[in-house]
Amino acid sequence: MKHKLPTKTGIGLFLFFAILSASTYIHAESWIRPPDDVDIFGQIQTTAASREETLLDIARRYDIGQDEMVLANPEVNRWLPEDGATVVLPLRFIIPQAERTGLVINLPEMRLYYFPKPAKGQKPEIITYPVSIGRMDWKTPLGRTTIVRKQKNPTWTPPQSLKIEAITEGKPPLQDIVPPGPDNPLGRYALYLGLSGYLIHSTNKPFGVGMRVTHGCMRLYPEDIEKLFNLVPAGTPVQIVNQPIKLGWQGSILFIELHPPLEEDNTSFSDYERKVHSTISEFLEKTTRNSSGTIIKETRINMEALASAIRTRNGIPTLISENQEN
Repeated sequence: MKHKLPTKTGIGLFLFFAILSASTYIHAESWIRPPDDVDIFGQIQTTAASREETLLDIARRYDIGQDEMVLANPEVNRWLPEDGATVVLPLRFIIPQAERTGLVINLPEMRLYYFPKPAKGQKPEIITYPVSIGRMDWKTPLGRTTIVRKQKNPTWTPPQSLKIEAITEGKPPLQDIVPPGPDNPLGRYALYLGLSGYLIHSTNKPFGVGMRVTHGCMRLYPEDIEKLFNLVPAGTPVQIVNQPIKLGWQGSILFIELHPPLEEDNTSFSDYERKVHSTISEFLEKTTRNSSGTIIKETRINMEALASAIRTRNGIPTLISENQEN
């Protein structure tokens, strides 16, 4: 029997994972890498807000990007969260559809995944960090490249386009070369890509991490880039992808993770629901058949759960398959 999207909606949604309290579960950016046929890892957690910190303070404390924190907590005030309010920490992820090697950066998600080569006798890991990406007028390019070199305490040579922009916006003129220090937007660590002019680097404006605020480069929290800098060797492959709709298997059950598309893609996502349905069909066609075309995994979509995921688009993996009837 072929898989199909239109399905019964009466079967209740199976709750696959519990939401843990952050007071008893410490977040981590490093996780045991799942097997190649498993696409999901991590754990949703919660914590309590306090008047002493903004939602963005909490995001940095738990290594979450600004936009993904706001998406996961639409009812929590970004600047003045209610004391004791429950804050969801979106620390469960579907791995992007890409080769699981080197660095994979998913632009709509604004998140980086690193697949280090495991040391002998150790289990393979997956490491993930939030990143900032280029504004709509300074797009971060898609495609494959490599890390060509690494630099601690880099200098910054502003391109002429940025010098003109600073003058146009009435800002102080940019120096020809900005030395290391607090005024250097590259921060203390930089990974130079094979794409000329594009870097993965630190920042002197950490509260912009996880937003579209750069001139095309990718920024990490200072504490994250320091770790990544020491882990990633020159020559590491880098894949930059555009996947606002992510799908993944956990055994025989299917999850979906939805993010807002990049602004420049709004036209192709004008009928968002239809786009999601077509992406699911393509994914199932690709992952539930063997090389001869025979279906090897029966899947039925819970349309009620899918509709809820489309409505919220909160970047949290949602279970959308339901058990087959005997």
